[in-house]
Amino acid sequence: MKILVTGTAGFIGFHLAKRLVERGETVVGLDSINDYYDPDIKYGRLAESGINRDSIVYGELLTSERHPNYSFIQSRLEDRDVLETLFQKEQFEVVCNLAAQPGVRYSLENPWAYVDSNIVGFVNLLEACRHHKIKHLVFASSSSVYGLNEKMPFSTQDNVDHPISIYAASKKTNELMAHTYSHLFDLPTTGLRFFTVYGPWGRPDMAFFMFTKAILAGDPIKVFNQGNMMRDFTYVDDIVEGVVRVIDHAPNGRKDWSPEAPDPSSSRASYKIYNIGCNKPVQLMDFINAIEEALGRTAQKEMLPMQPGDVVATYADVSELVRDFDYKPDTSLTEGIGEFVKWYKAYYGDQG
Repeated sequence: MKILVTGTAGFIGFHLAKRLVERGETVVGLDSINDYYDPDIKYGRLAESGINRDSIVYGELLTSERHPNYSFIQSRLEDRDVLETLFQKEQFEVVCNLAAQPGVRYSLENPWAYVDSNIVGFVNLLEACRHHKIKHLVFASSSSVYGLNEKMPFSTQDNVDHPISIYAASKKTNELMAHTYSHLFDLPTTGLRFFTVYGPWGRPDMAFFMFTKAILAGDPIKVFNQGNMMRDFTYVDDIVEGVVRVIDHAPNGRKDWSPEAPDPSSSRASYKIYNIGCNKPVQLMDFINAIEEALGRTAQKEMLPMQPGDVVATYADVSELVRDFDYKPDTSLTEGIGEFVKWYKAYYGDQG
């Protein structure tokens, strides 16, 4: 297949593109390479894929120096002209959208970044997929959409109409728009709600990365809500495995879907939502302990109150993923943190 993967200078997009190239797909990666966090690690990921930063020209397709079936283009999803030219030229069969403005707390400071990238950019992508007859659009949603929900584990059958961050609201908007395009234009779409992804080449703004950096530097780490939080930490390779399985199977729509008792995760249209999480929520303090053990150092902890827009716990119900794809993430926390710390030390050195 020829597959467009957006967000390939980002954490999950980098890993997904690598996996698809390794299994023989022809992949075009797209990323804006913005400065929300240190662009150097984005260029580092691209370099691992054989893309030389000095050769990148905005809006021009560049072939990898390592993988002849991988190309990259720098562009924003908001740039409709570049997107239309790219779709016309490349004739993609499948699109996987991992490009987004991430971060819960930053969305309180700069909501426009989320509207531009996550909403306007996503609609542009939907339009391109519609007019170029894409066979399957897979897109990243987020566990953040569960918002004020407290029933655990979070199920895709649950109502998610009460997000508590602008980031989460933008991701819920993606799900709504995708369903609309599936219904109106018979565009097969699958949304994936990721749960707290961690691993090598991770994002510097995420807790596991910041904790590791601070511990190695001898600085205190910030522990919010006095550490009384739980997350369904999911290793990045497990996320990628789930995405790849989903890419290969576009939804057909459910003939038995009932508008009188509607299942929010599916439809008569060719639309589906899945959770991808480890299904094993971990206490934040246990997660910190795992990092301490992998580093062989003890963290200084600054205990702080809850942050606006954050949630106390996440916990994924992945029964539908198991039912439809015979797959459930299973990388242990010890193994996953060990792999991240090994990568971190090799990339940044023992002092971070």
